[in-house]
Amino acid sequence: MAKRPKERKLFKSRIRGSFITTTLSMTLVLFLLGIVGYLFLNAQLLSEHVRENICFSVRLQEDAREPDVIAFKKNLDKLSFVRYTEYIPKDKAAENLVEDLGEDFMDILDENPLWSSIDLYLEANYANPDSVEVIEKRIRQYENLVEDVSYQKDLLYAVNKNIRNISFVFLGFAVLLILISFALINNTIRLMVYSKRFLIRTMRLVGAAKPFIRRPFVWSGVWQGVLAAIIASAMLAGLIDLFNKEFADVISLSELSIVIPLFVIVLGLGVIISYISTLFSVNKYLRIKSENLYY
Repeated sequence: MAKRPKERKLFKSRIRGSFITTTLSMTLVLFLLGIVGYLFLNAQLLSEHVRENICFSVRLQEDAREPDVIAFKKNLDKLSFVRYTEYIPKDKAAENLVEDLGEDFMDILDENPLWSSIDLYLEANYANPDSVEVIEKRIRQYENLVEDVSYQKDLLYAVNKNIRNISFVFLGFAVLLILISFALINNTIRLMVYSKRFLIRTMRLVGAAKPFIRRPFVWSGVWQGVLAAIIASAMLAGLIDLFNKEFADVISLSELSIVIPLFVIVLGLGVIISYISTLFSVNKYLRIKSENLYY
């Protein structure tokens, strides 16, 4: 009888150790998935920022009247694909050029060689080669006001090509990491369920229904997933805060539009993967024969 308290204590210690090991394994895997998701979402945000800053320069006719130009600008602002426009008169264009060059070129020339223009910035979804060609044709229809339309075609093509390539790389890596994480978490949970296989078999022998046996294991697995996701999210929050301090002058890396979805994704993956893995593992030992319990 003296051995029973020791055996019970040893059993509880093993269960506790199994729980901690499983939770830590899930935490590390979810943390890695969170980093990949964080980089992917930031890449999307950065690509959107770049595309929204690609400028259409709409060169206006020399004899275009100011009221007509203002009305034209207002019409452009109403279009769904336009983020905003900026009217730059000839005098303002000359001032900007003098500021960029650092010297006044007007001292050499008798007249201002520049032209009035409207800088047009597109919504990110429309900043792609196909949409831009349609938009350019639409703007050129205002022949009485528009002299020419120019934009950086090479930059536009390069940005969209690189965004597409980066998205494919991140997506492929994320899928691969999810598969690996599922395998790792599944194996870890299977080991934990394996340690309770005799308990599962005993409950079956006394007539317990499968849902009754399965429920506590599944709930335990789900809570482990939630706990692991919370710890992983806390680690990600610390990493994001560190990145934001280091690169604050370059780009903001703590946008709520990135951070909140990222934590939701990590939590969702933690719950889903742990639920499926626990369910499969318990079902295996619910169907297993008695003679195979020792293998």
